[in-house]
Amino acid sequence: MARQLKSGPLVVASHNEGKVAEIRELLASFPHSIESAAELGLAEPDETGKTYEANARLKSLAATLASGKPALADDSGLSVDALDGAPGIYSARWAGPQKDFAMAMRNVEEALQQKGATSPDRRRARFVAVLSLAWPDGHTEEVRGEVEGVLVWPPRGDRGFGYDPMFLPDGHDRTFGEMESEEKHSWTPGAAPGLSHRARAFAALVDKCFENGG
Repeated sequence: MARQLKSGPLVVASHNEGKVAEIRELLASFPHSIESAAELGLAEPDETGKTYEANARLKSLAATLASGKPALADDSGLSVDALDGAPGIYSARWAGPQKDFAMAMRNVEEALQQKGATSPDRRRARFVAVLSLAWPDGHTEEVRGEVEGVLVWPPRGDRGFGYDPMFLPDGHDRTFGEMESEEKHSWTPGAAPGLSHRARAFAALVDKCFENGG
């Protein structure tokens, strides 16, 4: 039986403003007061795990132990079939220390061109998000969400963050970078999960750990 999260304070274990904003939106209808790791001045742990789950767990545990409050962490990335799953858990590192995702997208495109991956069937990719919810006693719960699509070039749109402008989700004609956040993440308890990988992971987490499904 998964542990249930009671109402009250919750730390979002991230210094990524875009990611924190998305999680705040997803949590808007729940009875939790949200603080980010950056707002609390918490240090970012080294992401030494070899999987999304391991890295999400590292971050959630670091935040809950430092704050004494339940903490929610996300580890997410872009997995490209033609690149054998890269950049994957290293998606942020492809953007360098300055978090330059325009450069990161160019790096992905250059790697695809070197592979001769120019047709849509050679440019399949998926966004993956793993959420880890941790309590101060060290207990954690993890869930995963994924969304499939293809990569476009040049990037399109200036919304979202990270690799959003080059990711075209299946069944849509606009990239994540061209979509309003409500279209990517809109979701209500009891309804179908939202479009994005993070929204799908969040829906799974609510079903598993939030009292009364929110």
